[in-house]
Amino acid sequence: MEKHKVLYSKREIWFNLEFKEIKNFNISVKPDLSVHVSAPLFADIDKVYDFVKSKASWITKNISAFTETKSLEDNEREYVNGETHKYLGRQYRLIIEQAYTKEFVSMKPGFISINVKKKQNLKRKQNLLNEWMKARANIVFKEALDAIYPIISNDVIPKPDIEIKTMKKRWGSCLRSKNRIILNYELIKAPKHCIEYVVLHELVHFVHRNHDQKFYNMLTVLMPDWKQRKAILDEEIVLFV
Repeated sequence: MEKHKVLYSKREIWFNLEFKEIKNFNISVKPDLSVHVSAPLFADIDKVYDFVKSKASWITKNISAFTETKSLEDNEREYVNGETHKYLGRQYRLIIEQAYTKEFVSMKPGFISINVKKKQNLKRKQNLLNEWMKARANIVFKEALDAIYPIISNDVIPKPDIEIKTMKKRWGSCLRSKNRIILNYELIKAPKHCIEYVVLHELVHFVHRNHDQKFYNMLTVLMPDWKQRKAILDEEIVLFV
């Protein structure tokens, strides 16, 4: 992977460039503010630069968005009324309510309610919300597998199991030897159709191990809009937080 730069309104935009066996240029901005470009194997470097310049406004917009989000995420969560948390692609505001018997978390339109005995106990509020999110992830991710598996069931037999983990570098992974796909717990922040994309991506790896043209051809046939779904994950949902 090579490092390059272009100038946009007197500003330097550095990007990582990789030439691959693809037909079109692709670009993404990562949560660490790095810009990544993939180009067809024999693409002219000047065309690469022109492509990046044409996306310069989009790049700067997304870098700014990640910078703002990161600064918010870097602040320690307080788990107080009005604090926002992302769930299935939407921002929900917290309501901290007094629990007199059982402590629990529930949802209301636009809100997530944490019912806790000691409302000032930050660690307990954090644990309650994390436990609820993980329980929801177990349900939502299995629903996503149930929804997607039928379109690839002829090629992937038997139906794989799901394992949920917190991962730092990827949304999911495929363990062919154990007939299992691993999904990142952070995916619970993403819209359901994005979760389904990650599920299908990992299922296709049961058929095609590598990210070669056969892999992407199959993915495109089964989910023609996968690039749009992936873009939402890459651009709007912050991984590594």
